[in-house]
Amino acid sequence: MLEVKNIEVAYMNVIQVLRGVSLEVGDGKIVALLGANGAGKTTALKAISGMLKTEEGEVTDGSIEFNGKRIDRYGPEYIAALGISQAMEGRRVLEHLSVEENLLVGAYTRKDRAGIKRDMEMVFGWFPKIKDLRRQMSGYLSGGEQQMLVIGRALMARPKLMLLDEPSLGLAPLLVQEIYEIIQKINAEQKMSILLVEQNVRAALGIADYGYVLENGRVVLNGPAAKLKDNADVQEFYLGLSAVGSKKSYRDIKHYRRKKRWLA
Repeated sequence: MLEVKNIEVAYMNVIQVLRGVSLEVGDGKIVALLGANGAGKTTALKAISGMLKTEEGEVTDGSIEFNGKRIDRYGPEYIAALGISQAMEGRRVLEHLSVEENLLVGAYTRKDRAGIKRDMEMVFGWFPKIKDLRRQMSGYLSGGEQQMLVIGRALMARPKLMLLDEPSLGLAPLLVQEIYEIIQKINAEQKMSILLVEQNVRAALGIADYGYVLENGRVVLNGPAAKLKDNADVQEFYLGLSAVGSKKSYRDIKHYRRKKRWLA
């Protein structure tokens, strides 16, 4: 469904963030894009959704194709109409609008009123917590409720591919588990493709079919999620485990960048 082919991304024609990144998302699959803060994960999502253009960013080399059509030359409104929807990092709700109004914003490009109403009820079925708050100003929701709302808003566009940026950020472990269970359910029921950006490697690989590890703007490791979970480097540098399962100290882990083991 999605093919990112060897793209390079620069901001203001000066700051290069992505360097030859390639990845694929198959139809109906969950793919995790993993890496530390600053690795370039969010930039990769914005390149796909067209949001780079709003921040003086540009795909300077390579290409991005969605269902066989090249999209990296288009703006976000055109890409959204093709069926790509992004839930951005940081729970960016429209604080002065109600929950229901936020969801209607997600369906802004749609004209089928009956379908919009049906999909809103479907979102409330997945997120019953926000159904009871549908008339409330979204700025008063808790962090977990706001995360549910932004995912629901992205779903209201009825996307073929949903881009999720750090859905677990700042949430308690029980809420992370709940949201990830809902993501799995959406994928299974709607056969929706999902590209999931995360620093929470354990949670992401727990539901993904395939994963890519991004480091300093490059893909340094990729493979089936089960294989990545068993990879010694992933366990050491992202799960904090040594080869024998004991926790690593920061002093041990900080040598990571000097080892360059990803590229060995």
